[in-house]
Amino acid sequence: MQRISFIGLLIAALLQTAQAQQHPSILLTRQNIESVRNGVTKFPLLQQSWKDVKKDADKALKGTIDVPIPHDAGGGVTHEQHKKNYQNVLACGIAWQITKDEKYARFVKDILFQYAAVYNTWPRHPKGKGDPGGKMFWQNLNDCVWQVYVIQGYDCIYDYLKPEERKKIEDNLFEPIVKEFAEINGEIFNKIHNHGTWSVAAVGMTGYVCGRKDWVDIALHGSKKDDKTGFLAQLNELFSPDGYYTEGPYYQRYAILPFILFAKTIQQYQPELKIYDYRNGLLKKSVNTALQCTYTNKAFFPVNDAMKDKTYETEELVYAVDIAYSDMQSGDDLLDVAQQQQKVVISDAGLKVAKAVAEGKTKPFAYQPMWISDGADGKGGGLGILRSGSNDDQACVLMKAASQGMGHGHFDRLNILYYDNNTEVFSDYGAVRFLNIETKNGGNYTKENSTWGKQTVAHNTITVDKQSQYQANEKKGEKTSPQLLFFNATPQYQVVSAKEDHAFDGVQLIRTAILFKPEDAPMPLLIDVFKANSEAPHQYDLPFWYQGHLTDSNFPVNAKKDQLLPAGDNYGYQHMWVNSDAKVNAANGVITVINNKRFYTTTFLADTGTSVCFVTCGANDPEFNLRNEKGFIISEKGTAKHTFINITEPHGKTNPIAEYTTGFKPLVKDIHLISEGNDNTMFEFTYNKKTYHITLTYTNKQSFITIK
Repeated sequence: MQRISFIGLLIAALLQTAQAQQHPSILLTRQNIESVRNGVTKFPLLQQSWKDVKKDADKALKGTIDVPIPHDAGGGVTHEQHKKNYQNVLACGIAWQITKDEKYARFVKDILFQYAAVYNTWPRHPKGKGDPGGKMFWQNLNDCVWQVYVIQGYDCIYDYLKPEERKKIEDNLFEPIVKEFAEINGEIFNKIHNHGTWSVAAVGMTGYVCGRKDWVDIALHGSKKDDKTGFLAQLNELFSPDGYYTEGPYYQRYAILPFILFAKTIQQYQPELKIYDYRNGLLKKSVNTALQCTYTNKAFFPVNDAMKDKTYETEELVYAVDIAYSDMQSGDDLLDVAQQQQKVVISDAGLKVAKAVAEGKTKPFAYQPMWISDGADGKGGGLGILRSGSNDDQACVLMKAASQGMGHGHFDRLNILYYDNNTEVFSDYGAVRFLNIETKNGGNYTKENSTWGKQTVAHNTITVDKQSQYQANEKKGEKTSPQLLFFNATPQYQVVSAKEDHAFDGVQLIRTAILFKPEDAPMPLLIDVFKANSEAPHQYDLPFWYQGHLTDSNFPVNAKKDQLLPAGDNYGYQHMWVNSDAKVNAANGVITVINNKRFYTTTFLADTGTSVCFVTCGANDPEFNLRNEKGFIISEKGTAKHTFINITEPHGKTNPIAEYTTGFKPLVKDIHLISEGNDNTMFEFTYNKKTYHITLTYTNKQSFITIK
């Protein structure tokens, strides 16, 4: 009986291996290809997506295959050509599987033959970034991206090729590429970082498709196969238990593609590893978390190094949404995102999404107020997200109380972002970079990313003595994280509060953000309480970088008429023009801006020492790398302890077509600080003639906040 059982297990293992080696085997599969071919004629979302892919494939066939010697940095001619080539390989591979027209498969074979003939003759990239840098592209990262796409196209035409043709491509192209990634750029391959993720995904996917277990093993477990590096280590260390990626939402958007795509490949070839269940379904959580880190305008929260025009319509999220819905049993609200993306991947997963959309299963995407933890153990701070209203007109507040975020992190702890009416109100600059614009520092980050974008004053959080947190020292910032004090969302209010003890020597910072809708208020208020505690006197500056245009203030602006000067010499102050600087000379300051046809008034607590400086970004910028964004900075000088209380009220509207304006005066008045201590703050304000009392008790989660 034991012998029979062993033989049975052996046969089962052989059958499983044989099935795994059937091609295509990643997103398109042999067993489902007929269903996908039928689906592209039946389901509108898949049908339109197929038309787009076929259009790209046909365009590739009409052109001449061009495999140039690499010499340009990001965005240059050769960079873009090699990028177009990998896109064409995948498009034509898919087109071959859907149509079985040999011309598509032949194109993929021909272009891979050309790469196989010249790849080993190329030197290192002449504009290489890093050591040793890329070979096909200026940085190794782009080479890895190239291979992730190309191996999918190769998988599609695998059975079209003769064995000797496959050997030629694998021996002369893929094997040298794997050596390039895993050995020559081995430091990146073993790095816990998004560059490392793309590298291990490229090697592992290539290993599965080419039947090279040795490549798969190092991709999963690291070069030494000790699980200190490799894909599993990256899943363990780069994500929190809530699925938050430590480099921030923008890089979560970018890294999610190799994570999801390699996981899909693992699931196809080795389902016994149960990769989708790893760390309690971490990858499924990561897709939802990525989407929760967007606003209803589809854009990702631009904290850390981020390009502000990235939305969940990007290709990475199309892959992620399709696979999460198809393979991970995510909810029907993902179909709402898929419809807004207006495309699916031509794949088994895309078929399921398009079919479900056609069957009317779509539900609105469920944005939720939530605390999203950071750190591998969930103890590295996190993001607090408050939301109120429908997806059509939602108020949203983000408090960033997360860890440093490695090399792409900014010095912006307890920074807040505020969105309303489908636009930014209090914004974040993001990264100073012109992506793929070669004439702008080769498409790389400009020097102002360090001197401005990462500095504390570029964000909506306190600076102390005109310096940045940790004096802009990344290694110091990596050692500690903020601490969540309280998070709750009730029908009456939503609140997040966090503490930062280490960003400035001898200064404790506590910030509490509240979304509260007073009685009869049409929209919620943003109530912002920011405490700075110290034993020594300091200058505390609290900037608010706003979108829109100033329309009113209750103190004289005193704009500079003849000469603009920078606000300081360092830590980002050198990049701000001082447009005006004035004392408030009132118990409350009031500043109103108009943005997207709605008014926003910030009413703030003031005293005889309170001053407000209006600034514009752009000083000391000889190459015009900075956007001219606007802010106001509330300052208190020569004080040891201070509590900033600011209430931002959305109100009224203007209609330039019908030429009317209503509700342009705020209803929030008379903020009054009743008492404060290290552990509590009590204050009151009036809204529409009704007085509200708020008490915050920072050491008691059971009664942290009361509003009467």
